[in-house]
Amino acid sequence: MSLFSTEKVLVPLDFSDEAVKVLKETLEYVKDPSKIYALYVLPPLEATDPGVVWQTVDDATRIQKINEMFEKYFPEEVYQNINFVVEVGNPSSEIVDYAEGNNITLIVIPSSGKAGLSRFFMGSVSEKVVRFTRCPVLVIH
Repeated sequence: MSLFSTEKVLVPLDFSDEAVKVLKETLEYVKDPSKIYALYVLPPLEATDPGVVWQTVDDATRIQKINEMFEKYFPEEVYQNINFVVEVGNPSSEIVDYAEGNNITLIVIPSSGKAGLSRFFMGSVSEKVVRFTRCPVLVIH
């Protein structure tokens, strides 16, 4: 018997060392890369951002760069079978919405490195995901 269902596992990814390690460990645990969904969340563009004003940056270009980054970080063939998705929005909200909309059975997420007052006022993405998602969340410290 397994404590967690590994049919559809979501790993939020921000290319930090911790997130990269969590994705690799999740692949070792799940074994089947087609059951893993890696999600990168881009912050929304602001109308006053120089790239937006000068029309040199748009979401499609940003998403393309993130897809190239995924291939750079994970060039091994086994990672090509992972379902990699890029969304634009608030990280915790997008993670929760993606999990609910895609029937994710487990979220594996690194813990936040924030501490002290900034953590108290802002909260961390992992804490918000644990609080608002309906599926089990495994937070890796």
